[in-house]
Amino acid sequence: MKVAIVAESFLPEMNGVTHSLLKILQHLDARGDQVLVIAPSTLENAPCVVEGATVRRLPAVPLAGYRNIRIAVGGVARVKTLLAEFNPDVVHLASPFVLGWRAVRGAAALGIPSVAVYQTDVPGYAARYGMPFLENWAWQRVERIHTAATKTLVPSTDSLQKLRGHGIPRIELWRRGVDTERFHPEKRSAVFRQKVAPQGQKIIGYVGRLALEKQVEDLAVLASIPDTQLVIVGDGPQREYLEQILPNAYFTGFLGGEELASAMASFDLFVHPGELETFCQTIQEAMACGVPVVATGRGGPVDLVDSSRTGWLYAPGDLLQLRDYVLDLMGDEAKRTAFGAAAFHQVQGRSWHVVCEQLMDIYSQAIADHPRLPAALKGIR
Repeated sequence: MKVAIVAESFLPEMNGVTHSLLKILQHLDARGDQVLVIAPSTLENAPCVVEGATVRRLPAVPLAGYRNIRIAVGGVARVKTLLAEFNPDVVHLASPFVLGWRAVRGAAALGIPSVAVYQTDVPGYAARYGMPFLENWAWQRVERIHTAATKTLVPSTDSLQKLRGHGIPRIELWRRGVDTERFHPEKRSAVFRQKVAPQGQKIIGYVGRLALEKQVEDLAVLASIPDTQLVIVGDGPQREYLEQILPNAYFTGFLGGEELASAMASFDLFVHPGELETFCQTIQEAMACGVPVVATGRGGPVDLVDSSRTGWLYAPGDLLQLRDYVLDLMGDEAKRTAFGAAAFHQVQGRSWHVVCEQLMDIYSQAIADHPRLPAALKGIR
């Protein structure tokens, strides 16, 4: 196939969208497919070929408060021209909102089928960042994009129900894979544990961006639990603030590759307080490391955490319950070990190869459901 991927964010910015796109690109490259990535420009020198795919950049400006997150500017015409030149069989819209809105219109004008992957709760972000007046407008944009797409993919049942509630048609569930070789209990590191918890404390870990929507400040309720060390892995605009309100936490900064896998496997418990997760890949990675999870009972974590078997889900906003669940597992090594083993076994078989093969089938279905217009009728030749 020829696949055009239109991404709201891409390398060098690493986030959940970029991570899943890299796995998809690796899969397409292994198949021998021809791929074009259209993404916002970056201030840094970024590769023009990634995993065999050609990357074309569009002019972009930084998002206020997020210097590394850039928003593509311009109209539909430029995106439409790039798509027409490449003439793909299908257009993959990764977490579409700004650039994706132009791309779905360009693809429709060219008669090219599109698969829109809902991956970021932008309306929820607007409310969280104190701009509730933008929430309705954001939902209108989401509705228009996904209604125009040939197919919409969502990562969790919560997202499925949410989008159906907004009248969006043609929705399918498509989850994320996890690298069970990279994230594995054998990666547990005595060196890492000695570095972050030199008194031999049990480690409560969080991994993710340090941003307002992740609600990392909620973890302050865990600060006084005896014989534990809170470890925060990640970076972002809230880091300085979080270091002030969590003075006893150990901040590692951003970790990637084997460093991240080793840190994750070295936790005794993984916590995630964010309520706006459409999936939450880091929960799967912790589970693959045999680490039990305590997370908020909203969004993507509801599908991932089997409460009372692989971890606990606490009522959103109930920080006393969060603390109680952490105390429960920190104080009972046998239960914590059993939950970790159950978590490990639950994610086996969720390889990226399996979920990417599912995506290839979805591409084929979209192409079959959306017959191409002859090139002459599209006016591109």
